[in-house]
Amino acid sequence: MPEASPVEVLLVEDQPQDLELTLRALRKAGVHHRIQIARDGAEALDFLFSESRQANGRFGSLPKVVVLDLKLPKVDGLEVLQELKRHPHTETLPVVILTSSREPRDIARSYQLGVNSYIVKPVDCDGFSSTVQALGRYWLHLNHPPRLLA
Repeated sequence: MPEASPVEVLLVEDQPQDLELTLRALRKAGVHHRIQIARDGAEALDFLFSESRQANGRFGSLPKVVVLDLKLPKVDGLEVLQELKRHPHTETLPVVILTSSREPRDIARSYQLGVNSYIVKPVDCDGFSSTVQALGRYWLHLNHPPRLLA
């Protein structure tokens, strides 16, 4: 039985202010899709690997995109990314890092692990909003990810 309202964005963010700004910007961009929030890396992994399972043990629908912060409690963003790209049922799931880190080693490691995009959070509200709006429009309206094989 298909889900009535599948999650299309998994937003993994632990900072309340950044979370609120991101949600507001996505709505402003016309992203009216269902958004699931995870406030740490462990919650994100639990959602993707436990909550998306169907009764028969097969994975149900996954979000169209994961928007992932790097600096997270419990399990950091790089570990979440590594886990997603390690499993066949999530390896093609688009992951966008949205973080304040400009560290070259974070950027390099993210791409080594298979991130689809790395975006540094602009510090001003208008820049942050326009960046997230562009992210939402691209990944939810323009991008065509591969269909997962059963």
